[in-house]
Amino acid sequence: MDGQPFIVFLFPSVSHVLKAERCLKERGIDHKLIPVPREVSSDCGVCLRVTADLQAAVTEALAGQVTWERAVSL
Repeated sequence: MDGQPFIVFLFPSVSHVLKAERCLKERGIDHKLIPVPREVSSDCGVCLRVTADLQAAVTEALAGQVTWERAVSL
């Protein structure tokens, strides 16, 4: 996953991130929990990082399952 363009998905709370992580694990979608990058937000917290090519798959997997705030390209 490192060295590739990636997307971080931001959530309203840690419980939302953990629920999203379960959804992605169930579907076999490669992801990683990371601290929210400083350039994205000064708030403490965690987010989900995926390679840019998986953005559509993650969006589809989370639809109707988990509330997320936004996805940011980095």
